[in-house]
Order: sequence, then C-alpha cells, then structure tokens
Amino acid sequence: MSQYNRRISKIVTVGKLPIGGGFPVSVQSMTTPHTADIAAIKRQIHDLETAGCQLIRVTVSDEAAARALPEIRKAMTVPLVADIHFDYRLALKAIDAGVDKIRINPGNIGNKERIQAVLKAARSAKIPIRIGVNAGSLEKELLEKYGHPNAEAMVASAARHIQICEDFGFEDIIVALKASNVSLMIAANRLFTEKYDYPLHLGVTEAGPPWQGTIKSAIGIGTLLAEGIGDTIRVSLTDDPVQEVQTGFEILKSLDLIKKGITIISCPTCGRADVDIIGIVADLESRVKHIQQPMTVAVMGCAVNGPGEAREADLGVAGGKKSFLLFKKGEIIAKIPESQVVDRLLEEIKRLSESKEEIS
Repeated sequence: MSQYNRRISKIVTVGKLPIGGGFPVSVQSMTTPHTADIAAIKRQIHDLETAGCQLIRVTVSDEAAARALPEIRKAMTVPLVADIHFDYRLALKAIDAGVDKIRINPGNIGNKERIQAVLKAARSAKIPIRIGVNAGSLEKELLEKYGHPNAEAMVASAARHIQICEDFGFEDIIVALKASNVSLMIAANRLFTEKYDYPLHLGVTEAGPPWQGTIKSAIGIGTLLAEGIGDTIRVSLTDDPVQEVQTGFEILKSLDLIKKGITIISCPTCGRADVDIIGIVADLESRVKHIQQPMTVAVMGCAVNGPGEAREADLGVAGGKKSFLLFKKGEIIAKIPESQVVDRLLEEIKRLSESKEEIS
C-alpha cells in the first residue's frame, strides 16, 4: 500500500482533531510529571505544543490529578486526553473537567452500571474513548487460552472491550494494540484491520532508550503506515516527550505523509570528503529544529553525488577543498568557505522561507 490507498476507517473527532477516515496521521505524546503538579505539566505541555504535538495525554491516577484537569485544559491549544485505569469515578471526573478523550478499557472498570455511567457521560459530552490493549497486561483468561501474548490474544482483548461499548450503543472508539515486540505489534494491528474499521492509534510500547526506541518505533509504526494502516501515532521513548514528537514527525516525513520542517539530506561521508560533513550536519540540525516550514536542504561532501543531490534540493551544498558550492533551486549561487557554510545556509533558509517561491 501507499499513502494514496490508506485504510479508510471510521472518523472519530477529538476536540477539533479528526482521526481516521483518511485524515492526516496525527502525532501525540504523554506528559511525565505528576498531573497534580500543574505548573510542571503546563511547562511540558507548552514544550510539546511548540514541537507540534497534536494531542497530549495526562495520567489521571488519583483525585488530585482529576482536580487539576480543568486548569490544565484551559492552558492548552490542542486536545487533552485523560489516561485512566480501573477507577470509573476518575473517568467521570475527567469528563466533567472537559477533557477531549478518555483512555480507559470498559472491561476493567467494574460492573454493568459503572460501565454504563462512563459511556453515558462520554456520549453526553461528545467525547471518544480509546481502548488500549497492551501485550504486557492481557487478561489472565486470554493468556490461559492462547498460552502467551500473540496477535490473536491481543485482538480478542480488543474485541471484548469493543463489544461492551457496542452493546451500549457506543461506537465513538479509537483502538490501540501495542507491544514492546515489534513483530507482535505489527501482526496484531494487521489482524485487527481484517475485523474492524475503528481508527487505530499506533505505537511500540516501552520501546526503550532513544536510540533503540527510535529504531523500533520507526520499524513498527513505519511498516504499518507504509501499508496504509494507522491514524494517529505515539512514539514511546525513555526520554523527554518532545523527542517522541520529533521522532514521530520524522517517521511521517520519511513516508511523505506530511511536509513539515527541514529535511536534511546528507552523505555518510567517506575518504573523498575534504570537509567536516559530520560536524556541519550536526550543527545545522541543532539550529533548524524550530523551523516548521517544509524544506529540503542537502549537505554533501564531494563531487560524486554531491552536485546532483544539492541541485534537486531546495537548498544544497556540495563540498570541495575546504569549501562548498551553494545551490538554490538547482542553480549555483555562490562558493563559500567551509567555516561559513552553516551560517550561510541559515541565511538562505530564512530568505527562502520569507519568499513566495515554491518549496518542495
């Protein structure tokens, strides 16, 4: 599949953000301070929104967290999701507080009356529910039936919770099937799409530290997106959640699912290079992270592939003897010394951003 034949799921709206139905894949993350620490939560939400995060989840694990939600919601410009486990009363308080979605598994919150109360409140507030299935916390009876966590067990768990909602006439549902094992996560989501048309939240859960987690997430999330599967994503890293958002957008950019920010094309360098490509690219990358306008910038080290890549980018430099040829929209516009290359690229990025020229 490609981006042009994505699986078209039902549309579920979170705040003003449509998820599913072929709408653009959104990137979300989750805060790390205790939710009752409103000042810390607000700071992190500001950082996440600045990074482009489109949906932010906070954990609601106790009464203090629930009481903090109204003030947190007022400080946000993107939808707020309340993450709740087991306690239906916290779900009701979160809905009353004005959250835009709750993440709760209906089968885990008690008897029929409790489930009905939560679904009734969500329907009245016109907010959806995300059902989250995690390979690490499958129901005991499913583990006994299937022997160990597998795709069939995960989809069976999702089916239980979905059926509960449908029995009460509630279908405003988003589903996530996550595992720390990439192959299992891929298989579970593929199997789910054969049975349901609810929108899917993709993620490799507990993916690990940044280096490992980024690779695992790119493979798991990227594989499914390349097959047309997936409507919203969260990259789970043991790191600042801003890094999760940045990684999520890079996954989408690599599949041409969005155009956002600076895409750097750079060579891996070799013995042909007479310029410090590694240092130049690291410096450039750190200085363009805040730029949201889509643009391709090529930084190449020699004359083999350099001129071709630089010519095809919006901006590009091809290295020579301690100097670079600077290309803009396919034309050579200057020869610049190595020591000035990053500053000059930043100047040209600014000029191109402010101009009315078409940017790729």
